[in-house]
Amino acid sequence: MGDVPEPTGSTPHILVFSTINISDPGIDLAGSRHLNYPATVQTLAVPCSSGLKPSWVVHALEHGFDGVFIASDGEECAYLPDCSERTSQIVNEAQEAMKARGISPQRLKMAAVCSVCAEPFVNYMREFSESLGKLRITVGAA
Repeated sequence: MGDVPEPTGSTPHILVFSTINISDPGIDLAGSRHLNYPATVQTLAVPCSSGLKPSWVVHALEHGFDGVFIASDGEECAYLPDCSERTSQIVNEAQEAMKARGISPQRLKMAAVCSVCAEPFVNYMREFSESLGKLRITVGAA
């Protein structure tokens, strides 16, 4: 797959774009409740998920992250009524750019994470980490 780093190590490194007002409090709640998810998850807070640039996702994957997860505002966005649709379009554009660079589109996921969604966030991280691990095995076997 070209010069793009493939997932490495025992636990995949995941970058989470979280939103300051909606998903960040849910992620913080997971931590304050001591819910267990991979320690290799890192978050980067942004005002609104619809403000992300597809190039940021590609950049993260080309520079060491095994996966990128967008914790979308969903319907609760305080900025835009069509935030979900805009964020979905960003994901589609990012996945097209990833394909053009030989990066598996499966390395990008998006889901709405609300301010009280601690358990769903933890489940997303566990499942995404597991799927990235399987992707690593599949790519390595190819």
